[in-house]
Amino acid sequence: MMNVFCKTLLASALASATLASAYAAEPLTVYGKLNVTAQSNDVDDESETTIQSNASRFGVKGDFELSSSLEAFYTVEYEVDTGADSSNNFKARNQFVGLKGAFGSFSVGRNDTLLKISQGNVDQFNDLSGDLKSLFKGDNRLAQTATYLSPSFGGFVFGATYVADGDAEQQGQDGFSLAAMYGDAKLKKSPIYAAIAYDSDVKGYEVLRASVQGKIVGITLGGMYQQQEETYKNDLPVNSDSIDGFLFSAAYDIDAVTLKAQFQDMEDKGDSWSIGADYSLAKPTKLFAFYTSRSLDSSDNDDSYLGIGLEHKF
Repeated sequence: MMNVFCKTLLASALASATLASAYAAEPLTVYGKLNVTAQSNDVDDESETTIQSNASRFGVKGDFELSSSLEAFYTVEYEVDTGADSSNNFKARNQFVGLKGAFGSFSVGRNDTLLKISQGNVDQFNDLSGDLKSLFKGDNRLAQTATYLSPSFGGFVFGATYVADGDAEQQGQDGFSLAAMYGDAKLKKSPIYAAIAYDSDVKGYEVLRASVQGKIVGITLGGMYQQQEETYKNDLPVNSDSIDGFLFSAAYDIDAVTLKAQFQDMEDKGDSWSIGADYSLAKPTKLFAFYTSRSLDSSDNDDSYLGIGLEHKF
């Protein structure tokens, strides 16, 4: 009952915001995507067939000119899990409000950390079963954050995320996520994208991540190095060794088809490889297929995922 009430309230709020924006001439964008796959998953030597959602989402965002040099901006976004029970298919994603101007931008609320943002598009199987977060720590979206992003200095952007110790996932510690990024992550405004980022006590881990991606003779190549160490668990300090990992990815366009491949390895955890292909039906819509194999040091059996899906953005 509460879930239905929350959804009704959100729908009413969105409708009101849309009408208000029409009168106030405030730009507001409704956006989202549906990404759904039919999959055969072989995990822990057990097979299962699923029709699952992969980070499908719905959101609104906009900005408002406060003066000639200052703007307010906001995002309210939810994950829509089409494969979950109806009472659990609505989950919070990025939800923040901020100010931007010549100084850069500052926002507060629920948000991706700078380390997560810094990966750009290096992960060719993001949100699917081959997502790098299966072996790498650091892909965090936390509820109590404050984020600053600098203006661009010759293509370089610097940023920091503060995570309050009151966040339920923070192990009772303040956390910081720092990043320096160069170029355009979509590789449209620059031929290369590179970033280095560092997490200190974010969700109980210290993480160093370096990412790079660029195009060479029509092939998009990406790489990532990561070092991670657990620092807190159950609100208590942990004395653990740091471990290292790496990832390599590649994509090649042939007319409307994009061929993709990726390999990832993390010390003392395991490795994973994925292959796939996307077929563009139109700019917002694609068909895709993929296969992922993952070998974990803690298991004698390899896990595998075979899927075919459809994605539409709006």
